[in-house]
Order: sequence, then structure tokens, then C-alpha cells
Amino acid sequence: MAETEALPKLREDFRMQNKSVFILGASGETGRVLLKEILEQSLFSKVTLIGRRKLTFHEDAYKNVNQEVVDFEKLDDYASAFQGHDVGFCCLGTTRKKAGAEGFVRVDRDYVLKSAELAKAGGCKHFNLLSSKGADKSSNFLYLQVKGEVEARVEELQFDRYSVFRPGVLLCDRQESRPGEWLVRKFFGSLPESWASGHSVPVTTVVRAMLNNAVRPSGKKMELLDNKAIHDLGKADSSRTP
Repeated sequence: MAETEALPKLREDFRMQNKSVFILGASGETGRVLLKEILEQSLFSKVTLIGRRKLTFHEDAYKNVNQEVVDFEKLDDYASAFQGHDVGFCCLGTTRKKAGAEGFVRVDRDYVLKSAELAKAGGCKHFNLLSSKGADKSSNFLYLQVKGEVEARVEELQFDRYSVFRPGVLLCDRQESRPGEWLVRKFFGSLPESWASGHSVPVTTVVRAMLNNAVRPSGKKMELLDNKAIHDLGKADSSRTP
């Protein structure tokens, strides 16, 4: 596959541009893996985490990571945190069980949308949104409806480039317990890969797909990557040659 062979060169070209990046939701499962992969690949000259609390890192690799602590209920007061980033990754999200229906909507729609607005105003050119398989603003299911609505509303902001990722069930071990998802992951993990891959995806694959996508040029203002596209792109270069 030509694209696989081109990825190391694309990464090198991308590094030469000295771009800056921010991550929303770095304390969560996907955000944590994304940060680790970004640092390992040395893709950006500046990495900033935007969150409600400062995260503690002990590894030397994290020493140059910038952290902006914000109050998501008063984001306008923290507009400066969103200024000067070329690329943004939004991995914000909670669950209805953890935050209640109202809290879920506030985090997964309101916080995400407001963050995107401030990022756009702050000069962000490429906004990446972690969404969900089945996202649809007309869905009868609150989770999928909210995911679909925020996808559409962020698109209206007209970023130079807007990438939406719709993975299936994320396969990995969570730091916090979500028994229902744990059972689903165990179930998918025991099924034939050809079937399970249509409905699930390892977090590491999602993260690599996000980064492989970011380094390759695109003429599209909006791109939507479904679960299969995430699998394909995330595994495009398993060696991840620097």
C-alpha cells in the first residue's frame, strides 16, 4: 500500500512544520493514549493539555507538556488557553450513568461545542473530534443524538479541516469501572476478529488513525472516518517508523 510506505515521509514533513497541538480530555482513556503516542512520535513542537485539573506525570517524556486548567462552566474566561494551536484533538466525554442525562449533554455537547468555538477563534486550523459509531442527531437514543448534534454544530464553525472519528466499542482497560462496557469488550474480545472489528476497535488503533490522518494532506474541509476506516488507517503502518 503506497500510503503505508509514505507515512514515515509524511510524518517527517509534518514535524518540519513545527505545529502546536492541544488535547481536550487527556485524563480519559483515548486522550491518555493519544498524548503518549504524540510524544513518542514527536509530531508537534508544542503540546498543551486543556482540562479541569492538572494531571501528574512521572515519566521524563512528559516534562515539556503544557497544561491549561480551565473551568468548563466558564470557558469564555479561559479563551487564552485555546489560542495559538494549529491542531486540536477533542476526546471529551462522560456517560449518562456517571453524570446523569443533563450532565452528559453538558459535557458531550456544550463543553465540546464551546471548546471548538474558542479553538476556532484562537486560530486552530484542524479540529479532530472523537465521536461514536451510529452518531445521528435524529436518533431516538440520547447518546447517539448528542454525538450527532455536536458533530453537525462543530462543522458549522467552518474549520479549515475538520475530522470526525466514529469508532465502535473501544477495546481496552479503563481506569474507572464501567461494567456494561467491560462486559461488551470482553464479549467482542472473544469473537472472531472479522466480526468483532465491525463493531469494536482498540483505542491504540483509534489514536494511530487520528495521527496518521493528521499528517497526511487533505483537500477536504470535513472528513468522516467510520469504524472500518479507523481500522484501516490505524493499522496502515504498524511499525510506525519515525
